[in-house]
Amino acid sequence: MKRTIGRRLLHLAVILLGVSFLTFLLLYIAPGDPARKKLTAQGIAVSQEVLEVTRQELGLDRPFLEQYGDWLVSALRGDLGVSYKDGMAVREKLTAAMGNTFVLTAASLTLALLAALPLALWTAVKKGGAADRVVRIFSLIGNSLPNFLLAVLLMYVFCIRLKLLPVIADGSVRGLLLPCLALAIPLCSRFVRQFRAEILEQLGQEYVLGARTRGVRRRYILLYDILRNAAPAIVTVTALAVGTLLGGSVVIETLFGWPGLGRLAMDAVADRDYPVIQGVVLFAALVYVLVNLLADLLCAWLDPRVREGGRR
Repeated sequence: MKRTIGRRLLHLAVILLGVSFLTFLLLYIAPGDPARKKLTAQGIAVSQEVLEVTRQELGLDRPFLEQYGDWLVSALRGDLGVSYKDGMAVREKLTAAMGNTFVLTAASLTLALLAALPLALWTAVKKGGAADRVVRIFSLIGNSLPNFLLAVLLMYVFCIRLKLLPVIADGSVRGLLLPCLALAIPLCSRFVRQFRAEILEQLGQEYVLGARTRGVRRRYILLYDILRNAAPAIVTVTALAVGTLLGGSVVIETLFGWPGLGRLAMDAVADRDYPVIQGVVLFAALVYVLVNLLADLLCAWLDPRVREGGRR
């Protein structure tokens, strides 16, 4: 297990290095001039002389590898640079936004799991029945709706028609509800389909038939045997959903004005604020890889066959 953790941490370092290099390269060759954007935003007349001085101040006049090398050395020391827009440290901006994104992600994931697990168990037990068909239809619709379209529909119903919730999230619990629902509904729909398939596979195993033959109650079999054996697959699916939430939160946070990493990234893209974009992408990659590492360790703890190198 220690060798596995060490190997995965080494892979993490390689992945982060690759992600940082590719992001830096894409930003370097992207159209647009951050120096010009900064001067325009500050209301300064853009002349060639002023533009050249600003580019020198931002370090944009140096070769690509030199820029990336300096950034990488600083990043290894914990310094992600400063924002082109306001001169604020990127690390401070990330720290201010990541808490809100974690709250939104955790709330959406918790809500999706609390709804999906009972529905998956119910539809698996009632396979082929009316309830199963209804839940599967709604899960198909929920999984097919894009996040932004669902967000607009929620705004129309709860904000414009019913006037129950604010359109712009203000950081309160009421402001959290709609962004949370916009992320949780498609995620719950996906979970129901995936969890149901895993539970159906477990229901067909011989240990279930043996337990029923011995007179074990169905509720005990479902809640103890089947969920315990399906837990590694459920953990894996949940871990992969974290990446979906991080990606989906960009649109949702922008639409609802939620002050998280997604909104920070969109503002940085609009402002050509390359250090902030680089910091957000690097942080998202770090979280995604770490969550999957923790999921692998949890699966190994739940299933001894994983620790022994066997197949589930």
